[in-house]
Amino acid sequence: MTSTAGGGTTPTGVGERLGFKKGLVVQELGWDQDTDDQLRIAIEDSIDGDMVDGDHGNVVDAVVLWWRDDDGDLVDGLVDSLTDLVGGGFIWLLTPKVGRPGAVDPADIAEAAPIAGLSQTTTATVSREWAASRLVAPKSLG
Repeated sequence: MTSTAGGGTTPTGVGERLGFKKGLVVQELGWDQDTDDQLRIAIEDSIDGDMVDGDHGNVVDAVVLWWRDDDGDLVDGLVDSLTDLVGGGFIWLLTPKVGRPGAVDPADIAEAAPIAGLSQTTTATVSREWAASRLVAPKSLG
């Protein structure tokens, strides 16, 4: 996660590895005292701006959804996160790692995503306490 001299094109920061780029509008949902501030800063550094909240009122390119097991129904949370998401956008579902308080069973994510109309494309470890699942709406055939 550190920058190195050499001019390579490989993303070096966690924000870049997650696909965040300068100029993207990223909505953050589910923030609480337990979220990872270093990860939040890395994402904001990648987009060269602040993440917006649920009251943004305009379309967003991506959503960062912090979710814990006791936050309610995951399908509802995922559907709600689609409200402002532009077509072709993506959601990073951030959940406490297995074994941590509030951890979400990976099987629950795999089950909830298609019900919400999403496909899980990638999983990643993004910090000491949080894991991430990248979710996208399937491409339409029309």
